[in-house]
Amino acid sequence: MNIPASLLWETEPVQVPVSGQSKSFPVRRVYCVGRNYVDHIREMKEGNERDAPFFFQKPTDSIVASGATIPYPQLTQDFQFEGELVVAIGEGGASIPSDKAEAHIFGYAVGIDMTRRDRQKEAFASGRPWEIGKSFDHSAPCGEITPIDACPSIGAATLSLSVNGEQRQRTGLGLMIWNVAEIIENLSQHYRLEPGDLIFTGTPAGVGAVSEGDVIRADVTGLSALEVTVA
Repeated sequence: MNIPASLLWETEPVQVPVSGQSKSFPVRRVYCVGRNYVDHIREMKEGNERDAPFFFQKPTDSIVASGATIPYPQLTQDFQFEGELVVAIGEGGASIPSDKAEAHIFGYAVGIDMTRRDRQKEAFASGRPWEIGKSFDHSAPCGEITPIDACPSIGAATLSLSVNGEQRQRTGLGLMIWNVAEIIENLSQHYRLEPGDLIFTGTPAGVGAVSEGDVIRADVTGLSALEVTVA
């Protein structure tokens, strides 16, 4: 049997704009860090504050550009935001030591890990994977990438998120349990990182639900803002 003609199609790679450049950043994989701020662990009442970092992935085509409208997803009555710093990988490698990690970074962006919280909690309670709550369409808004040589000291930056102009999250990135270099070291022991990989680095306390019509804006000091509207 021949492959149906409807399946013989090609798509352009998902790309994220880069500040100051005409070319965009083609995305290979989207990794996410779970539980990387103590206040969020306490807020969710899940896990041990001393646990090693753990990772999950989102589909590459779940990336959403700043300015887009995202649909309220199916199968949830608790659609929540999680503002995060995103690391864009420019040079690949495996088992990268933390003191060499910066050489593998292309740049930074602002991201939002959109979550079907009710589905995630059900999966957590039953010991099942989190994909139903985390890895769905339009679940990874990502702002414009700022190349690393144009970034301030990212560890001293502030992350904030607002909904309809009301601040919901705010933290110093220096409060991450595992900093960017440590995340890259740990993640690269599990997977070989490649150019085009994005790493969402975890969210602080203050996560909450959104409704149709809400405007979500996330900011990190020195980076381009990210704003999306819930359809």
